[in-house]
Amino acid sequence: MAGERAPLLKKGSASTSNAKLYLATFSAVLGNFSFGYSLVYPSPVIPYLQVEDNPNLRMDTPHIAWFGSVFSLGAAMGGLGAMLLNDKTGRKMSIMISAVPSTVGSLLLGAAQTRWMLYLGRILTGIASGMTAASIPVYVSEISSPSVRGVLGSCPQVTAVFGSLTLYALGLLLPWRWLAVAGELPALLMLVLLCFMPKSPRYLISKGRQEEALKALEWLRGRDADFISELQKIERSISSQGHISWSDLAKPCYYKPILISVTMRFFQQMTGITPILVYLEPIFHRTKVTLEPRYDAALVGAVRLLSVMIAASLMDRAGRKRLLFTSGFLMFLACQALTIYTHTTPCPSINITHSQLHTPFSILQSHGVQQSPPFDPITVIPLLSTMVIIFGYAMGWGPITWLLMSEILPLGARGKASGVCVGVSWVTAFILTQVFMHVVEAYGLFVPFLFFSVVAVINILFTALCVPETKGRSLEEIENYFRTGRKFTINQS
Repeated sequence: MAGERAPLLKKGSASTSNAKLYLATFSAVLGNFSFGYSLVYPSPVIPYLQVEDNPNLRMDTPHIAWFGSVFSLGAAMGGLGAMLLNDKTGRKMSIMISAVPSTVGSLLLGAAQTRWMLYLGRILTGIASGMTAASIPVYVSEISSPSVRGVLGSCPQVTAVFGSLTLYALGLLLPWRWLAVAGELPALLMLVLLCFMPKSPRYLISKGRQEEALKALEWLRGRDADFISELQKIERSISSQGHISWSDLAKPCYYKPILISVTMRFFQQMTGITPILVYLEPIFHRTKVTLEPRYDAALVGAVRLLSVMIAASLMDRAGRKRLLFTSGFLMFLACQALTIYTHTTPCPSINITHSQLHTPFSILQSHGVQQSPPFDPITVIPLLSTMVIIFGYAMGWGPITWLLMSEILPLGARGKASGVCVGVSWVTAFILTQVFMHVVEAYGLFVPFLFFSVVAVINILFTALCVPETKGRSLEEIENYFRTGRKFTINQS
């Protein structure tokens, strides 16, 4: 489109070599590390809780469904809370506040004596994750310069994936209680580091604190950068936008980017990524993968980390839309393969004893647990398919939905709208995660994976019709795109 091919406004751009910018980004995205760690916590823990000696902790399918899903319910509450905190206290302070429910929730999980303590711990860590998911992408995008915003904007997803991989790896070594205790450390480190980081310059300007914003930009860009020119551009953008009222949301320049962001976060969860990650080991138990499920989970976590790192390197080269197309296509193929495999291969129910929990290559049968048969190549299909799903998601629909949300939302509504996006996302995740195990018990694994493959096709169509290409554009140019009707170039007059 003509607007998308317009010349980029990059004259006199700020220096991107300042290490302090990367330090501020690292300090913030530690919250995403905790998010990724907490999200997949049930995966290695569920097999232990199914055979727990304490009857107050032992879990069956309904308990497992709640244990896996209440995290998403907490994340929805956290996202809506961040909707208020982002604009009142600022993005940085909202991220710092999230360390409180994260730490308390991890302590509850580690010290749990009853199921309600486990549920409450999951809700609290979910609240913290919802707050960070709504605040960190906005903070990172607002402190970044346009030429590196794609790379830095993918950092929240990269660190979340690294957090999940760390959980899978520690799950091979630590008891489930110590896994929870270890999850406190990143949140506490984040809290300490952010005390020394600046607030978002755009937030400060929107509050009339120009002097603080100038100091923040100088700190982030370096003294040799043209940060005064950048400050003036931000001021012009904010002054032209003014205060947003509810009636303003009826204007296309406001409701279009908000609708795109909300819809993308909805479709992101409809891909099934949350129930797949939360129930990864139980899924491998049911698909008769020859390799022991806990090692499968760690292997998938490593693939996920590799894929988001590849996506981060391509974000500012290949563009957002190409990666979204590739992501949707890979997820469609992999979900179709898993649908066919699980429809033609009976999936047994999980029934495992404590003594067999770590028996190598154990396979769950409907009547009990038996030693696995000799290696059958066909059992690699669910492992490879799951890897491709994770790889495809992490290449596009994982990091780019976070990045686009922080890029296209109008500044005046960015705090509230990001909270709505995260709230919608996690309510959807809660419903899917809660229903997933019940559907699998009643109909088999092929039903949810068939549904996820249909969603992948819808995602491809939505990307083609509704998502703008924001590669290399400043936040002010992106706002101009929606204000003028598909035109990025800003008229300086």
